[in-house]
Amino acid sequence: MSKLLVVENEPVTLGLLTTLLKGEGHEVTPAKDGSEALQFIDERSFDLMLSDIRMSPVDGMELLSRAKEIAPSMPVIMLTAYGTVSTAVDSLKLGAFDYLTKPFKVDELLNTVRRALEYNRAIQENVEMKAQLTTRYRLENIVAESPSMQRVCEMIRRVGPTDTTVLITGESGTGKELVAKAIHASSTRKDNLFLPVNCAALPEPLLESEMFGHVKGAFTGANTHKAGLFEAANGGTILLDEIGAMPQSIQGKLLRVLQEREVRRLGSNENTAIDARVLAATNDDLRKLMEEGSFREDLFYRLSVISIEIEPLRKRPEDILPIAYSIIRKEIGDDQEQPKLSHEVLEIMETYDWPGNVRQLENCIKHALTFRTRGEIEPSDLPAQIVNAPRAQRPFKEKISGNIETATSLKAFLKDKEQEYLEQVLKRSGGNKEEAARKLNISLATLYRKLPNQKEDE
Repeated sequence: MSKLLVVENEPVTLGLLTTLLKGEGHEVTPAKDGSEALQFIDERSFDLMLSDIRMSPVDGMELLSRAKEIAPSMPVIMLTAYGTVSTAVDSLKLGAFDYLTKPFKVDELLNTVRRALEYNRAIQENVEMKAQLTTRYRLENIVAESPSMQRVCEMIRRVGPTDTTVLITGESGTGKELVAKAIHASSTRKDNLFLPVNCAALPEPLLESEMFGHVKGAFTGANTHKAGLFEAANGGTILLDEIGAMPQSIQGKLLRVLQEREVRRLGSNENTAIDARVLAATNDDLRKLMEEGSFREDLFYRLSVISIEIEPLRKRPEDILPIAYSIIRKEIGDDQEQPKLSHEVLEIMETYDWPGNVRQLENCIKHALTFRTRGEIEPSDLPAQIVNAPRAQRPFKEKISGNIETATSLKAFLKDKEQEYLEQVLKRSGGNKEEAARKLNISLATLYRKLPNQKEDE
């Protein structure tokens, strides 16, 4: 739910806008003039402000200027019944996202609000991503126990610093966007925008406008000039997700953008140079789509300069439990006691096929954390469809061998297995304890405590 501030000196219009936007699921704060709006902005934060221009004692232009000083990242849409080119240009120069003239159409208003909120979310995600560059998207924090994921990490290290176009393939839920963000975070463009666009989520006319932009009058409802995502991502990275769903009419225009490094807005005769790195992702078999004639062969080869394939989780079972524990840490927090997975849960997780891949595993862990009643996660805490599903035909790696009657306690067994795993990671790290601690996502002191034969002053 987005928080909107609506500023309008006409009570009827203010009430209409408030009701309309609340009906869209937004939390709306109405303000009867600019002075009241400034008080609200001083007291709390908003995701978007809609403001009339003709007001007193503080008019819309002054409110816009002062609001940008207090909350520079908040997008602002100006409303005016006195719409002139000069007024529009002045408001845009002061930092307005867009403007609408009264009387406005409801669809036009709601679409402009959606665009402004989507743009604000992209900006905020980019700010958050910058703060996480040394944690979440560091390669050592991408779970890569399996050889295939280790190869993916190595490719990210190699292609990240370049501007090469990369095609990321894999089933739904395998983490294609995470890999794309890691590539961006490893590049020289990391301080600029990372903009994902889902090619399957938008109808053809809207997708074309979002990607390439349009000029005023290009189509019904195009009341202002609008830059597309390629222009917005200048200096940064754009991810074309679900590229296989892109209509053929747009594929040709995308090919031209990749070849010429310039974009032409809808309805314009002028080209604009762009400097955005292009990454693409798909869970489709693009070669099959090419054979069927629904995907251009020349575009495929232009996108797949470098290809990174992410294997499904069922083909890399080594990653299942490390991913599960990393999700638990993310959900619980490092400062809280981490719940353990019972032996039965470990077996279920390692022998389940995970058709929804990492996304399904994440949902499973969140479900378990919600319903657990003890410090240990039990099978009853997991979704029933996972517990009752047929097991995969691969052995559970931590199966107890020998006579169960002579086995040690579960606590002793798990401690032994923990020691075994720690020693394996330490061995793979060439004996480097700092590197092993990073791979395990624990502190060096914790590693020393868990390896009782080690001393910190070694």
